[in-house]
Amino acid sequence: MKRRDRAVSYFDEGFSCAQAVLATFAPQFGLTTEQAMRVAGSFGSGMAGRGQTCGAVTGAMMVIGLQEGKTRGDDDAARDQCYAVVDAFVTRFEGRHGSIVCRELLGCDISTPEGMAHARENNLFDERCTTFVRDAADILTTLLE
Repeated sequence: MKRRDRAVSYFDEGFSCAQAVLATFAPQFGLTTEQAMRVAGSFGSGMAGRGQTCGAVTGAMMVIGLQEGKTRGDDDAARDQCYAVVDAFVTRFEGRHGSIVCRELLGCDISTPEGMAHARENNLFDERCTTFVRDAADILTTLLE
């Protein structure tokens, strides 16, 4: 199964966008699916439902950190490399969707009862978020190869 399909499958099973993206890539970094789901558990819906940075994006940033993140305090080169890959990811994601901010991507603020009702009534999570999850996995696959 392609990574993009695995990520969408996790999302369709009821996991958040962040969980779906991180769990898809977690095994290659020695994380179990359960560990990935727990780590990403508070990042969905734009940082715990606050409509801020898209969970598919934060999940992707976690994956990039697993591959590129520094493990020594003095390793500025690794930090710079990690940031460069994150920048490349964000540039590509924004190129496809115009933003990395959940409320901008959905066109409503899901941190409010009215915004959440609008998102649910208009099936935005299924219609839009599925695309964000799929695209995040696609972009990551390209960047990490």
